[in-house]
Amino acid sequence: MGEIGKLLIVLGIMIVLLGVILTFAEKLPLGLGKLPGDVVIKKDNFTFYFPIATSLILSLVLTLLLNLIFSLKR
Repeated sequence: MGEIGKLLIVLGIMIVLLGVILTFAEKLPLGLGKLPGDVVIKKDNFTFYFPIATSLILSLVLTLLLNLIFSLKR
C-alpha cells in the first residue's frame, strides 16, 4: 500500500502544478493555449475552443516527466 500512496501523492502534485500552469497560461511567455494548432471557432454567440497543439505538448512533457520519475525509482 505504501507504493500506491506515493504514486497518488506524485500524481496529486502533478495535477496541482498542471492546474496552476493552465490557470496562468495566458500570462506565460510561451503562448500556451494560443498555439498555431489550437482550434478556435467563433460564431455569433458561440465559441468552440479545442487546444490540440497545447494538449500534445502537455502530453509530451508529462510523459517525459513521468518516465524520468519512474526510471529514478528503479
